[in-house]
Amino acid sequence: MKTLVTGAGGFLGLYLVEMLLARGDHVRAVSRQRYPQLDRSGVDAIQGDLCDAQTAADACRGIDVVYHAAGVAGIWGPWQHYYRINTLGTRNIIAGCLRHHVPKLVYTSSPSVTFDGGDQPGVDESVPYPDRWLCHYPHTKALAEQQVLAANGHDGLLTCSLRPHLIWGPRDRHLIPRLLQRAGQGQLRRVGDGTNLIDMVYVENAARAHFQAADALEPGSPVGGRAYFISQGEPVNCWAWIDEILALAKISPIRKAISFSAAWRLGVVLETGHRLLGIAREPRMTRFLAAQLAKHHYFDIRRAQEDFDYSPQTSTAEGMERLASELRGGQ
Repeated sequence: MKTLVTGAGGFLGLYLVEMLLARGDHVRAVSRQRYPQLDRSGVDAIQGDLCDAQTAADACRGIDVVYHAAGVAGIWGPWQHYYRINTLGTRNIIAGCLRHHVPKLVYTSSPSVTFDGGDQPGVDESVPYPDRWLCHYPHTKALAEQQVLAANGHDGLLTCSLRPHLIWGPRDRHLIPRLLQRAGQGQLRRVGDGTNLIDMVYVENAARAHFQAADALEPGSPVGGRAYFISQGEPVNCWAWIDEILALAKISPIRKAISFSAAWRLGVVLETGHRLLGIAREPRMTRFLAAQLAKHHYFDIRRAQEDFDYSPQTSTAEGMERLASELRGGQ
């Protein structure tokens, strides 16, 4: 297959590129900057901004499957920054697929597109988009996901959307390093009563789900036009898992705590203050972060299991061993 991976230099994107190459696919990789790993891998590497419609269209020429993993994540920043990259960039990719008659498009979304700040215990894909948004990231990702799913069936294009939750594993440059940094500086506080269960997914399982979905994305299959939650399928206690990661780095477990209501109020105050004062840096606490750290959010993955035989081939225990090896310096 001739495949295009957007966001190919990112955490998920790089694993997806490597796994597609390993199974014999030809890979074209698009990223906003140059990555030595991509250059060494032998892919057709393109540096460009998908917010430019022509760049996006050119990247889609001659492609059989587009894996659109590019995007900007975060819980703070101006609306236009998130909207331009997540929503308009996706619109350009869809237009490029239609212009060059690409048969399949698999979009990397997020479970946060359904999150309104409340508990989500074992919800499935029937859960609606919320009426309110706690930050711009999930809002712009939801708009992009809706565009992708609405494009299914147009001019022969088949589409689907995957929602991997809390992708983790070796080579992560964001979630794990940030967690370790804040814990090492004594800045972490348990939010809530410490009993909330969450889903997460090991990075190789998330990547594999993408090409499993693409392989099943055929005319008449149930995959076209659908969204799918992707996880390890085994919820974990949020704070026990965080403490386990900290232990791998020989950092003491979290002892201090703050109630959810206090964290939420603090988030309101800090968000308001940052906006009024024009402070660009992310607040130490936001409403979205407070809810993510205190509420249950785990998902029913039976739709992915039934529609394209998804299962997490790397167990959580094995993934933690690989992460531990990296944190020990590969020893």
